[in-house]
Amino acid sequence: MKIPKRLQPLVDDGFIDEVISRLMSGKEADVFVVACGDDIRCAKVYKDASKRSFKKAAQYQEGRKVRGGRQARAMGKRSSYGRQLEEEIWQNAEVDALSRLSSAGVRVPQTYGCIDGVLLMELVSDDEGDVAPQLGAVDLTEQQAIEQHTLMMYYIKLMLCAGIIHGDLSEFNVLVDSNGPVIIDLPQAVNASANNSAEAMFARDVNNMRRYYGQFAPALLHTQYAKEMWALFADANLTPHSKLSGEFEDDSEVADVDSVLDEIQAAFDEEQERKERIRDADEQ
Repeated sequence: MKIPKRLQPLVDDGFIDEVISRLMSGKEADVFVVACGDDIRCAKVYKDASKRSFKKAAQYQEGRKVRGGRQARAMGKRSSYGRQLEEEIWQNAEVDALSRLSSAGVRVPQTYGCIDGVLLMELVSDDEGDVAPQLGAVDLTEQQAIEQHTLMMYYIKLMLCAGIIHGDLSEFNVLVDSNGPVIIDLPQAVNASANNSAEAMFARDVNNMRRYYGQFAPALLHTQYAKEMWALFADANLTPHSKLSGEFEDDSEVADVDSVLDEIQAAFDEEQERKERIRDADEQ
């Protein structure tokens, strides 16, 4: 295929030998299948902020480290330099999160570097060498759903122990190969300890997984892993070895009308985005 403009410098510099095909075109990035020597990988080309439609990006970036006072002021003033810094932070967040999560034992794609806004990484494939499907395209038996959900809760626990929340986890950001789920798409990864919305985002991630797997194993719909894990994390008692039951009781919880309304609105927004993604997938 014709080499996209953003990938031409990587071809010229020898990082990519051939652009094989376009894998997907999303709201935040375009992904291509590329040949790098004898290896088949994927190249994720991040879209400029002006063309990106990720909602409430500033909310996700809260708590991310900035190199110095000058950089923080530039970002606050929204100068051209500040916007460039924001782009670098947005892109580097995914590289950093993938590296940290891989070291923590979470199944994520291996990365090979981020060059000029293009992330080279492992192409997750099935036994036939084809691109692994999204979780949302996979039919599961009840037993398979329970097993995969258990594994996802384990990965999410490891992520939280590493101080990272995906922030946009759903059946569209998980691939499934012969060894189970692989978590992808982390440019919006959230700092679990420094973001004021961390708990709400964490609960949404966990409950999205509960909702999806619960279609095949209804008993999962009654689990409370989000509350259980967050309570342990907030008390500094969550470790990679913590045993989870999926049960949680909080008799001291007082109804907060504003929080309930926020959760309802967040659920509505999430459902709208899910429908948009389904429409986008059907159109591709």
